[in-house]
Amino acid sequence: MKKIIGLYVDSYRGLSTEAWLLAVVMLINRTGSMVIPFLSMYMSSALNFTKPQVGMVLGCFGLGSVCGSWLGGWLTDKLGNYKVQAFSLILTVPIFLILPNFKTFESLAGMIFLLTLVADTFRPANSVSVARYAKPENLTKAYSLNRMAVNLGFSIGPALGGFLATFSYDWIFYGNAIAALSAAIVFILFFKNRKPRNQIASLLTTEKKLTADDRNAYLDTPFVIFNVFCCLFSMAFFQLLSTLPLFYKEAKMMTEGQIGILLGFSGFCIVVFEMLLVHAVEHRFTPRQVMVYGTGIAGIAYLMLNAPYGVPWLYVSMFILSIGEMLTLPFTATISASRATLNTQGAYMGFNSLAFAAANIFSPYLGTYVAEHYGYNTLWLGTAAVMLFTCLGFSWILKKF
Repeated sequence: MKKIIGLYVDSYRGLSTEAWLLAVVMLINRTGSMVIPFLSMYMSSALNFTKPQVGMVLGCFGLGSVCGSWLGGWLTDKLGNYKVQAFSLILTVPIFLILPNFKTFESLAGMIFLLTLVADTFRPANSVSVARYAKPENLTKAYSLNRMAVNLGFSIGPALGGFLATFSYDWIFYGNAIAALSAAIVFILFFKNRKPRNQIASLLTTEKKLTADDRNAYLDTPFVIFNVFCCLFSMAFFQLLSTLPLFYKEAKMMTEGQIGILLGFSGFCIVVFEMLLVHAVEHRFTPRQVMVYGTGIAGIAYLMLNAPYGVPWLYVSMFILSIGEMLTLPFTATISASRATLNTQGAYMGFNSLAFAAANIFSPYLGTYVAEHYGYNTLWLGTAAVMLFTCLGFSWILKKF
C-alpha cells in the first residue's frame, strides 16, 4: 500500500500550482458533461429522430468542433489563452439554457453547431495554458493531470445526467449550463491577474514576431500526416459518445441510468490509473511505442463488444478501452506541443484539436449508418480494423519525427 501511495506522490511531483488550478477549472466544467453522452438517445427517444438524422446532427456537432478548434487556436495566438478560455466558458451558458427549445431537426442541428463552435474554442487555449505553465520535463504529466480532471468530471457527469434524464432530458442541458458558469467564475478568479511563472512565459506579454524557426503548422508535412492518423483514431474511438450509448440501449436493453454509470466508469478508471500509467511508461518507452500500444489496445476493446456476453463483459471492455485511451491521448498533446515553437503553440495545438474534432463530422453519421444497415457487429469489427490501421500509421510517421 505504501508503495502504491509513493507512486502516486511521484506521479504528481513537480507539477506547478497553475497546472493544478487549470485542472480544478476543467473538473468543474466537465462535471457538467451530461449533454454529449445522452445527445443521441435524446434525439432518438425524446425527439423521435431517425438514425441518419441523429448521425447528421452529431455531424454538425463535429463541424462546429472543427471550426471552434481552428478559431480557438487562431484567437489564442492573437488574444492570449486567458481571454479565449474566459469568453468560451461564459458564452456557452446561455446556449445551453435555450437549447431544449429547439426540437426540429434543422433548428437543433444549427444550435448544436453553434454550441460546439463556441465551446471548442476553449480546447486549444487550455492546451496552450498547460504547456506554458508546466515545466518541460513535466509536460506529459501536466496534460495527464488535466485529462484526469476531465475524466473525473466525466465520471460524475454521465451518472448525474442519467439520473436527471429519468425525469426530463431538459435538465441535462440546464446542468451543463450551471457547470460552465461555475467554471467561468473559478477560472476568472484564479487567472485574471496571474503573472507568468518564468522567463519563457513572460515573453508572451511582448509583441510576437515570427522567425525562420517558426514553422507553419499546416505546412509541416510530418505533423499534417500525424494529425490525419489522429483523426482516424478519433473516428474510431469516439464511437464511445455516439453509437456506443445507442448500442447499450438497443442491443443490451440498458436504461439511461445504467448507461450513465457505465460511461462514468470509463472516467473513473482514468482518474485512478492514468497518472500512474503515464508515470510508469513515459521514461521507459518512447511516445511512438506508447501510442502504438494504446491504439492497438483500444481496437481490441471495440472488438470485444461482439462477444455475446452480459453487462459485466461490457465493463471489462470499457476498462480495456480506457487503458488504450490513457496510453494514446496524453501523448498526442505532448507531441504537438513539442513540435511547436513559442510563437506557434496556439496553431499547433489548434491543428491537433482540429484533427480530433474533424472526425466528429463524419464519425457519427458513418457509425449510425453502418449500425442501421449492417448491424452493430459489423460496426465494431470495422472500428477495430480502423484502429489497427491507425496503429501501423502512428508507428510509421512518428519514426520521421
